[in-house]
Amino acid sequence: MSSQDETLLDLHEDDAQPAISVPDSGDAGEGGKLKMIVQLVKKCLGVKDIAAMRLSLPASLLEPIPNLEFSHYLDRPDIFAAINDYDDAFDRMLAVIRFAATKDLKYIRGKVCKPYNSVLGEHFRSHWDVPPVLHPTDPDEPPVAQVLVTAPTASGLAPPETTYKNPSDAASIKSSRSSKSFMSGLTPKSPSTAATSPQQLADGDVSAQISQLNLGGPVDDNLRVVYLTEQISHHPPISAYYGVCPSRSVEMLGVDQISAKVSGTTLKVAPGSYNQGMFINITGGHGEGERYQVTHPVASVNGILRGSFYITVSDTTIITCTGGRHGQKFRTIIEYKEQSWLGKPHFLLEGVIHTVFEGDTQHEEWTKVKHVPHSRVAAVLDGSWRGVIRWKRVGSRSYPAATQSASSSPNPSHIALPSASNRSYGAASKADLTGPSAEFNTLIDLSTLWIIPKQVRPLEKQLPTESRKLWEGVTSRLLKKDFSEATKEKVVIEQKQRDEAAERKKKGVSFVPQYFEEDISSGVPILTEEGRKAIAEELQEIDEEQGEAEAKTPRA
Repeated sequence: MSSQDETLLDLHEDDAQPAISVPDSGDAGEGGKLKMIVQLVKKCLGVKDIAAMRLSLPASLLEPIPNLEFSHYLDRPDIFAAINDYDDAFDRMLAVIRFAATKDLKYIRGKVCKPYNSVLGEHFRSHWDVPPVLHPTDPDEPPVAQVLVTAPTASGLAPPETTYKNPSDAASIKSSRSSKSFMSGLTPKSPSTAATSPQQLADGDVSAQISQLNLGGPVDDNLRVVYLTEQISHHPPISAYYGVCPSRSVEMLGVDQISAKVSGTTLKVAPGSYNQGMFINITGGHGEGERYQVTHPVASVNGILRGSFYITVSDTTIITCTGGRHGQKFRTIIEYKEQSWLGKPHFLLEGVIHTVFEGDTQHEEWTKVKHVPHSRVAAVLDGSWRGVIRWKRVGSRSYPAATQSASSSPNPSHIALPSASNRSYGAASKADLTGPSAEFNTLIDLSTLWIIPKQVRPLEKQLPTESRKLWEGVTSRLLKKDFSEATKEKVVIEQKQRDEAAERKKKGVSFVPQYFEEDISSGVPILTEEGRKAIAEELQEIDEEQGEAEAKTPRA
């Protein structure tokens, strides 16, 4: 066994670190919470990696939602399902960028919060039934989402009334292209759009309220997207996840681990050593065989001492396409611009899409926009990760007829990225991006999109280790603002985990994940037989409202 394999096994049971704890102030108001947060920040100063420490917080500082349920990347499963709708490789890269821009929509539409820490072996599964996006006849225009879309607006917390776009009302819209299903006949039953109601939630809990919205609307062409995640290590916290839309032959998977430290009055969160990004596989249809690796940038939680939290993003996201058909591939570098200490944050980004040729490894050294030679740039990007992102072609390398070798590629003048200094982004809306150039196309307008609610089986159908079932006692008490009892329930769950770890150590056995293989060294988790079974069950799940409707339908 290699040293890395031994390290992976040791991760599960390492619970020896001293806990960082903050006593409950007894004040459930905002002033009391702020006092506890300041105490926590002081205790974390100088800690190399807070995420790897045992962190014990009063329940009053927690949001009533499990971490595995909160921390997923499918806020817009309809955008995810559309990745493989395109028969051109460049358009598929644009689709992956578009999805990557939506994966953290919760931090745009919702508030920054601290969910429950996951316990070892905890898992969460859910699904979405969503109408496919509609595609304009102009291939350079972005797809049109059919659900939870509003006019361009500044970020807010109140979700809109659900409305579906009627394709008959827009002659320029054509229906989504389809691709063959996969997973050996695992196709969902007739999907439902009604979200399974979790336990009653507090009026102020916006993120949880959103997850209860009823999608309503047409169901005939809905796509089912399913999701499964499991906590496979406790110290450091590591989870594996898998999501799939079989009818569009696209799946996403990865290993989640973060590294966090306090820098001044800011909490910086970066990917941990086992987190190699999110992987998107296309298993059939137009892009069969392609894999996209999407790395994560660095996020910062600001406004800690004021008690008014907001997220900024820095560093880069790199999206690399491998596999699929022979020939030219595309790679994307997105840079998030550092925020100034003075003035309002603008959340800006810029990027390039460039060509990659078979057998060439030079591009692996390109980690910044400025590293990419002008002759290899196919398109440029700019905008705000909270609002409008737009793109523009450069030369002919983004077209299907583009040449396939570096030596014969055209070499037009490189079009410089628009400068943040000569454009105002005061409000994240489309109006801010209508510059003098008509060549730019909108990639996505995040100010129009809202989180699509997940559908979760009712508590009585869940296993004891499923997130909502496991944390039911804590959640119900938090919603009643009974913080003292919620903390007691939380301590019981945490102590049970420590007792189970001690028992395994006494017996000389290691924890074995149920739904994912133990080896995560590649960053790409592998489903076990139980994991594949859980995915199949979720694909076949019939929601309560749908089941009741079917039961009332007279049979011939």
